[in-house]
Amino acid sequence: MHAFIRAVLGFDPSQKCGEGGILGVVKAHYGCVEAQGRGTLHCHMMIWLEGGLNPDEIKQKIVEDPDSHFCHRLREFLDDTISNSVPADPDPSITVPSDKYHPCALRNSDMQGYECDPGSRSKRRLKDMRNLIKHCQVHSHTSTCYKYCKDPSQPKECRFHLGEDKVEPLTMFDPISGDITLRCLDGLVNNFNETMLEAIRCNMDIKFIGSGASAKAVLYYITNYITKTQLKSHVAFAALERAVTRLEEVVDVDTPLTVKAKRLLQKCAYAMVSQQELSAQQDHFTSHRFTCLFWPSFERHIDNLSPLVDDTSVETTTTGVDPVPSSSTEASEPPESLSDESDLYNVDEEVTLSVDSEGTLGRKGNQVEDYCLRGDQLNDVNMTMLDWTGKMTTDKNQIPATTSRIFPP
Repeated sequence: MHAFIRAVLGFDPSQKCGEGGILGVVKAHYGCVEAQGRGTLHCHMMIWLEGGLNPDEIKQKIVEDPDSHFCHRLREFLDDTISNSVPADPDPSITVPSDKYHPCALRNSDMQGYECDPGSRSKRRLKDMRNLIKHCQVHSHTSTCYKYCKDPSQPKECRFHLGEDKVEPLTMFDPISGDITLRCLDGLVNNFNETMLEAIRCNMDIKFIGSGASAKAVLYYITNYITKTQLKSHVAFAALERAVTRLEEVVDVDTPLTVKAKRLLQKCAYAMVSQQELSAQQDHFTSHRFTCLFWPSFERHIDNLSPLVDDTSVETTTTGVDPVPSSSTEASEPPESLSDESDLYNVDEEVTLSVDSEGTLGRKGNQVEDYCLRGDQLNDVNMTMLDWTGKMTTDKNQIPATTSRIFPP
């Protein structure tokens, strides 16, 4: 992955080299490695390009003038970067190693026993690329493609949005909505970049986060991917169903109900554990450093300052009649321990301790206290909590255990 980022993407951490890679000058990237159910690894990566516009700016330029020079250059860039068709055989008489062996197991089109004249090298590369696309990028429908199609009266739709009828001869811009419809010459071929595919020699997919509904779909997929659970719901329910079925087969009818219930819980737990995917620790590749925001601490602090009121329990009375005090009304008032601002941080909470290299025990810092008790010089700065967390660092050296000082990075 480091070689891919350095050689193919051409990312320069110092941002001094302006040559860039096959996609242009890469400004930032973030990739997360994931293990499939069979243990194979793959990487999901987002790449930010220098000079790239956000979806709103792209949409504005498309809506203002779909035939502008910007739209023309964007169309050329997308057609040159993203491909989705199988090229024709350049010469049937030429033989390359990927004709006999799987193309993913080979490094390139050159191999001992397949020597050729230098004039046919371009044809050999094209034929090797054709074999790579046929083995790695061409989609074949299986039962998993239609697992979300529950209504038999409706036509089946591949969940990967691939099909023979999904063909677009040209990249089109919608002047009303700003949507970008990419060119698709073969509806059964996943998007790929020719240089990337030739370099990594494995299945890949590449998408452009542009504007309109397509950009929202990609962003939804990304947010849904990073928040998904390890054990999917349909897998858990299938495991529970299997456990109940097996229990009904082996348990005697005369077994007491309590014993049968205990065995049911055991069978369900064992079945769910057996369906868990076990793999090594996942890795990530990023161009920047990120700061962790411990949101539950801030949320608990806000709840202590302003407790939520249950509106459904508040009694409504007629006009002229004093309402009867209820427990919910009393609960809406702030606690006595928090009525005075000086007692705000005297609430009993768990204190985290840390040990330094010399074995000295001390109190670990807290993001909530660092933000609320910031100095007067930083208090006058119009800085939100997110800006504070991302732009400020805590100096942990030469500071007494009872105090905390904040300095800009």
